[in-house]
Amino acid sequence: MRRHRFGTVAALFAASYVAAVVGSGAHALATGDPTLLRKIVTGWWDPNLVPYTWWVELLMVAGGVLQGWAYWQVLRGRPAGTAAVNDRPVRLLRAALYLSVACTLLYRLPISYPWWSDLPADLLDFAVVGLFFVVLAGALPRWLRLLGGVAGLASAVMGVTSTVAYGLDQYSVVQAISPYRLGNTVHLLWLVPVLVGQARDARWDRGTVRMGGAAAALSLLSSGGHSIVAFGGSDVNYRLVMLMVLSVLGVFGMVWQARSAHDLGGPAPAPSPAAPVRRAPARAWPLAALAVVIPLIPAAVNLADGMPVWTGPRGAVDDFFHGYVSYPATVLWVAVDMLIGVGAPAVLVLIAIVRRTRRLLRVTMLILTLAAAAGVVTSFTTKPEADWQLIPEVVDQRLALYPDGLFDPNEKGEILFGLSPLWYSAALAASALVLLALYGAPPAARLRHHVLVTALATSVAMCFLPAADQSRGPVTTAEDCSPPEPWEMDGRPAKPPPRTGSQAFICAVRRQNALTFDATTPDQVLLAYGRRLCAVYTRNDPRELARLREVEGVDVGNLSGVLAEICPAAKAEVTAKAAAENREYEEFAAEEQRKCDATPRHRPLIKPAKAIRLKEPEWPEAGLELYDESAGEGRSTSAGPVTAGPGRVTVGTHSDFYVCVTLETYPRRPPVETKGWDDVVEVGYANQSGEMSFMDGLSGTELPDLSLNGRKGHYRIRVHFAWFPWKGEEYGTQRLLIMAYPGSGDKVVTYRGLPKRR
Repeated sequence: MRRHRFGTVAALFAASYVAAVVGSGAHALATGDPTLLRKIVTGWWDPNLVPYTWWVELLMVAGGVLQGWAYWQVLRGRPAGTAAVNDRPVRLLRAALYLSVACTLLYRLPISYPWWSDLPADLLDFAVVGLFFVVLAGALPRWLRLLGGVAGLASAVMGVTSTVAYGLDQYSVVQAISPYRLGNTVHLLWLVPVLVGQARDARWDRGTVRMGGAAAALSLLSSGGHSIVAFGGSDVNYRLVMLMVLSVLGVFGMVWQARSAHDLGGPAPAPSPAAPVRRAPARAWPLAALAVVIPLIPAAVNLADGMPVWTGPRGAVDDFFHGYVSYPATVLWVAVDMLIGVGAPAVLVLIAIVRRTRRLLRVTMLILTLAAAAGVVTSFTTKPEADWQLIPEVVDQRLALYPDGLFDPNEKGEILFGLSPLWYSAALAASALVLLALYGAPPAARLRHHVLVTALATSVAMCFLPAADQSRGPVTTAEDCSPPEPWEMDGRPAKPPPRTGSQAFICAVRRQNALTFDATTPDQVLLAYGRRLCAVYTRNDPRELARLREVEGVDVGNLSGVLAEICPAAKAEVTAKAAAENREYEEFAAEEQRKCDATPRHRPLIKPAKAIRLKEPEWPEAGLELYDESAGEGRSTSAGPVTAGPGRVTVGTHSDFYVCVTLETYPRRPPVETKGWDDVVEVGYANQSGEMSFMDGLSGTELPDLSLNGRKGHYRIRVHFAWFPWKGEEYGTQRLLIMAYPGSGDKVVTYRGLPKRR
């Protein structure tokens, strides 16, 4: 390990920082308060945004350890030994890089800064871009340096403009200068050529270039400085967690800048001859061709069905790219999805076989293994009815980058994705194994853990491959059977046609848990078992029914409603039972109507402005309430069936009986009538909306408007209640007369009331 000028001091500081992180992490896990840990690691992430969660705090501790390593890399200085003698552009570049790192370290302190404090770092970017253009003159062709220089200057201009616009609350300017779809693409157009130049220049260490590569990858994933709006709460917002993690991993950019400056200040390395290119020996072409052909098999099957994609917009991997990273990274993912879907990995394998360099073969096998793992993750995190399909805007966003019409719903409203990603995983893993067997490094140069990991990953992927002769078939879930809400229909009919036949039976089983089957049991298994139960139900043999109840715990006699759509005998019984219930209800409703028709009509003593006798009886379940939302708080008073308070009048009724209702509105106070009534109570009500309608939210009952032609102001409400006897019944039915007229006063007046109501 190379020694550095301030290595000991940097190590002590990094160790102290890591100790503080671990201690604050232990405190957070013990007390549930992550405030101190968040301030040390992230500087500003309030626990109200991302509440305490044990795994989030473990991530923060790991991020703090990474930051400690980064501070050691930054603070240790240039390599020990005689300092390099550099010309003026190199010295200025070192100074600009160190100043940029100092600004980054300063901003990591958990204190507040004015918006203009970002401007020095933004202005330093101009110097860094220009000086890299000069220093890399001997390592890069002029056209590539010009491309990087122009992109770097454009990125610096965008940074300064965005800082000023944010400071002046001109967010529209930020979107115009740096739209979210651009992400950090302009910055990457500068950073990538710089890294290429550093890789070609002997003054920079290979580790420095790797740090820059990690910073470039994180820059591609980052949203480019645009915020993600979210709210605090008890649940973890994974988008905010992702932002926290990216902010912690941002130390790679700082490490790259510091190491770039360190390397320029150290002794010039001795020139070393170029390492020879190691090539694997050629193998028999049929075996090599097998590695090329295997990835083409699932692609050919998918293309035959008109599906040129690998995973499509489904699963956790696609969720990550569409919901948590930058738009350019999402575009890149969709491109990879379609390339793998049409068999592009076969081209990569062919190039690796033709060139046979050790590095290219290792990279190819790594890419194949990662793609196989992504397919496995996608397959096991795909839901039959993805949540994003419920919101049309999200569907449009997820499908926008794919060809039009590729994922249109079929006649059943289902979106078909083609072949399972597990087939691709098996093919890609098998191709990687063939490459490993043919071109693996000799035992002396082979790393055992590489072989073990590759073989294990491939074996696991192939274990999950579904066998064609044991196809599970579709699995309908309880969520699939739930009717969509109106806002989920995207202009289609609000009520989809009812399910019939086998689908109705399967949905009845799923939603009611009528049979003891797992939720993952295939539909075909449920349907076969249901037909067997139908045969038992139709035969109606008491001994067979008892045996089935004892052995399998299934009472077939109680499953008529579940079996109705696949069993004619059960359908006939359910139909007959429903018809009997309908007749009984119709007779009951007709009897209640006859009761109301027999009640005496009220004859007003003075002419009302309007009088309404409801033709049909009402059946409120929680009484009738007149309520004004703008009313304030206050004390309520009860008298008989009436309870009155500020902006509220409630009439209590018996929930087991219908109510025959008459409503009358007068322009002035009507005479008091008590004859024939059990309770007569008058209360005050302030009408601020211009409408007065008694209602019952539980049953959905709403009575006509009682106001005087929409008049606002104070009213008096007089409630008459009585029981009407009927054919010797104990109660009969309820009568209700409600009068309203303009009048002042909130006093509750009881004109008549029984000592004890039934």
